[in-house]
Amino acid sequence: MSDVLNRLSEVLEQRKSASPDSSYVASLHAKGLNKILEKVGEEATETILAAKDAAVSGDNSDLIYETADLWFHTLVMLSHLGETPDAVLNELARRFDLSGLVEKASRTQK
Repeated sequence: MSDVLNRLSEVLEQRKSASPDSSYVASLHAKGLNKILEKVGEEATETILAAKDAAVSGDNSDLIYETADLWFHTLVMLSHLGETPDAVLNELARRFDLSGLVEKASRTQK
């Protein structure tokens, strides 16, 4: 699974410096962080709506599609801010032996 994320991360980094006229990713970077965040929010909303629809219909195909869009735009956001998927994967790995309730409580104490 991380191979796909690593490959996508490499492509996103390459496209950062591409012409905005020839690359969707480059056009997002050229428009700046606020545009990227707008896309993340839009995709999050679409993912939520797809999940609600899937719960009723039993068909998860739109949910998978929208989740892929959400992950993609989140990866663009991370790339824009100089981060990689590995940073997120490392954080998830750190949480394996930590109770979710304990982890949440530690965030509110910071």
